[in-house]
Amino acid sequence: MDIRYDFGEETGLPHVCGHGVTEDEVEQILLRRGDDRPAENGARMALGQTRNGRYLVVVYVPDEDGEGVFVLTAYPLIGKLLEAHRRWKRRHGR
Repeated sequence: MDIRYDFGEETGLPHVCGHGVTEDEVEQILLRRGDDRPAENGARMALGQTRNGRYLVVVYVPDEDGEGVFVLTAYPLIGKLLEAHRRWKRRHGR
């Protein structure tokens, strides 16, 4: 899977880094098939847990050919959304 990132003009780093998320963590979430939901304007939200146990949301736009994604942002999954994700995992046995 080809994974591309939105880079900040000022920092030259992927936007996800500004939220304390690494590229490796994003890839872990995207490559594991977990909770994936529609977001706004054709984007998708992948919710999942990294190998280190961290829960994240990754917002991305899939390529038209289905071979890659453009990552818009990623951030820690907390609060009510984290609880909803845990309930979803229990119901779906993941």
